Amino acid sequence: MDIKKIAFIEAGSTGFQLLGKYAMSRVGSALLATMLAGRGYQVKAFIENIAPVDWDFVEGCDMVCISALTNTVMRAYTIAERVKRMDIPVVMGGVHPTFMPNEALEHAGFVIRGEGERALAGLIESLATGSPPLARIAGLSYREKGGNTVHNPQGPLLDEYGLNALPVPDFTLVHGWKPSFIYPVSTSRGCPFECSFCSVVPMFGRKYRFRSVERVLSELKFICGINHGTKFFVDDNFTADKRRSKELLRAIIEEKLGQTWVVQARTDVARDPELLKLMADAGVHTIYVGFESINPGTLERYNKKQGLKDIENCIGAVREHGMHIHGMFVLGADTDSTDTIRQTLDFAIRNDLDTIQIIALTPLPGTKIFDEMRGAGRILHTDWSKYNLQHVVFKPAQMSAATLQLETSKANVQFYSWKYILKRLARLDLHYAAAGLFGRRIMTQTLRDSIKYVEKLTLLRDTNTSY
Repeated sequence: MDIKKIAFIEAGSTGFQLLGKYAMSRVGSALLATMLAGRGYQVKAFIENIAPVDWDFVEGCDMVCISALTNTVMRAYTIAERVKRMDIPVVMGGVHPTFMPNEALEHAGFVIRGEGERALAGLIESLATGSPPLARIAGLSYREKGGNTVHNPQGPLLDEYGLNALPVPDFTLVHGWKPSFIYPVSTSRGCPFECSFCSVVPMFGRKYRFRSVERVLSELKFICGINHGTKFFVDDNFTADKRRSKELLRAIIEEKLGQTWVVQARTDVARDPELLKLMADAGVHTIYVGFESINPGTLERYNKKQGLKDIENCIGAVREHGMHIHGMFVLGADTDSTDTIRQTLDFAIRNDLDTIQIIALTPLPGTKIFDEMRGAGRILHTDWSKYNLQHVVFKPAQMSAATLQLETSKANVQFYSWKYILKRLARLDLHYAAAGLFGRRIMTQTLRDSIKYVEKLTLLRDTNTSY
């Protein structure tokens, strides 16, 4: 099979999301496209949240690779079926196909589970030359000619040498990409904490794997030369190795890159004043922190390994260094009641958080909590498009699904109140006044959507029928 032209498609998300204001791609599709372009293939990536797919290009391809999250996988399956009708091989990857490969194989010829760099290269070689045999490609799922489903064993994750060997993602390969968009930067993979609702560990392992400071700095210097907007470090925990983080931040300061950075971190960042000062001096504007809950019982159930005092200390320490906080809360654990939701909202307002997301606990395939709830018969439905952190898809313990749905939606609207907006206007903080206006509009729309969704949940309960 002659393979020369390849399309990558990242299926678009559904519903209204606060982060939908910002055009930002995930790194995966752009990185894989860059790898193959470097090997001489004609490649283009399509990120539906950025721009529509150019089907004229796709129709002329020899292979189409489709990436999907759980909430985008139904759209991904629709795309896959369209591509199959063109008699073009379809490869699926991403978080959802990794954990639901049998389902994905109903729509695709191949599924790559977990990290895709080695497996995709091996698959292309196998289809083109017959070597290596499909059975020897680690992490590959496929169906044999006789109809048997094969799931090859998972191979080792890329080590730090392997990560450093990866190219800098070329976002000019992404259709519709503009230099003004937020630029995603990945410097590590993995996480040792294993929160019960998170799929990072099942996908990328419990061990942190880091790209070298020299390699990351080289990428940052390149990026800053072509993009003067905000850079988002998409690492699940930018400060996982504080020594390394400090070394990178010092290099950013020394090189005088003078950019605006957004990072994700845990509350333990507050325990290191030197690290916080370096972050501020390097230009970190906002830290996204997974507070998850102010309920001690819920934090324990989530396996967060942090307490309320850690959350309060984090807010104070970050503020002292002039940086902003985006607080993320996940509500609906068995230890949560309606009072927990209201107390969380009061906490966020009282502590004057810059922005927040109060989301409903979502048991995603691949997570410990999904397995637990499915085993207990608590999953309401598997309309994956509703697994977007904004719809309740399980039976809560201390309230109805409808109550959790409406109360979390109302809490988001109440946070982005006119008082929030006017308070920031009085400070002449136009950035967050605008964020408040946008947040209020989106969250109000989400509340309307929630009311319609609750009607479906009520029908499901009253008629005992499927969703």
